[in-house]
Amino acid sequence: MTLEFLPRLIFWETTAGCNLRCIHCRRIDVADRLVPEDLTTAESKQLIDQIVAFCNPILVLSGGEPLIRPDIFQIAEHAVDRGLRVALATNGTLIDAPTAQRIVEAGIRRVAVSLDGATAETHDAFRALPGSFARALAGIEHLRRQGMSVQINTTVARHNIEELPQVLDLALSLGADALHIFLLVPVGCGVEIADEQMISAHQYEEVLNWFYDREQEGLLELKATCAPHYFRIVRQRTAAQKRQRAAAPVASSDLHAMTKGCLAGTGVCFVSHKGEVFPCGYLPLSAGNVRKQSLQEIWEGAPIFKELRDPELLRGKCSRCQFRLICGGCRARAYAMTGNYLDEEPSCVYEPPLPQAARLKERR
Repeated sequence: MTLEFLPRLIFWETTAGCNLRCIHCRRIDVADRLVPEDLTTAESKQLIDQIVAFCNPILVLSGGEPLIRPDIFQIAEHAVDRGLRVALATNGTLIDAPTAQRIVEAGIRRVAVSLDGATAETHDAFRALPGSFARALAGIEHLRRQGMSVQINTTVARHNIEELPQVLDLALSLGADALHIFLLVPVGCGVEIADEQMISAHQYEEVLNWFYDREQEGLLELKATCAPHYFRIVRQRTAAQKRQRAAAPVASSDLHAMTKGCLAGTGVCFVSHKGEVFPCGYLPLSAGNVRKQSLQEIWEGAPIFKELRDPELLRGKCSRCQFRLICGGCRARAYAMTGNYLDEEPSCVYEPPLPQAARLKERR
């Protein structure tokens, strides 16, 4: 396995249990408590040991709601002791002052809190729990008082697309270090609201161009997730700026040049609460289970991972796009919309040029 294909981020769904019922959740079978299928404490530590045996990624402890696990800090401490950089992804509603202090003491480096709107009305409707917005803000305040780095995660859909500037302002006012937007993928509960909440391809383009403009301001770390065509936009915009001003591309493009769009199965994987390994949390095709074989064996040998690492297998307009090596299209969205994870990205407006042979044929 080359360094090109080692996990940079591993998302682990520590439990399916959660105290919310978010309408966009990737899960369908959400419980309000721990479930018997969750990895035990011993199995959780074994998973961490499997990770450090072959790579050194950022480990994101997610859920469900990870803070409903009574052993979550014991697990986090084990990961930190093994040298991993650990982050926590939470809805924030369970974070009081003692919990915030415990998060810091466990060695967790960053906490990502989901805010799916700039107002209580918008967020609470999406999260299906009145008061969840206020409780999340309180949780963030407790974290900031402890000096914890906070990241705001926002799922972009029709209900909040007009609030994105206000979400950015809110993130800044809260003292967050980062704002990550997630473009909705119709999976899990999200399938049921896809038609109602999915934004159009043209709206995606508008959001990502707005995001690019905000990134140039350098006010905080910005990242677009499940939006690999953002990397195409970065290349197009920086190239246009260079032509117009005869200047070098902005500094942020250097960062994007070192990475790529869809990292499912190439730089990212997702481990479910049952130990199943997926290319990402939104592509529900299991590549194996850590209860039966090691994570390294799955990462290196699973057929789906091998296919996702071969851009020559892409179909439709993605197969001929000059940006396919830095974008790749969202494989999860392609699977959700067409049933084939190698199909073209369905939410991209860009039309790549036809191959020369096809252009000659058209002229005839």
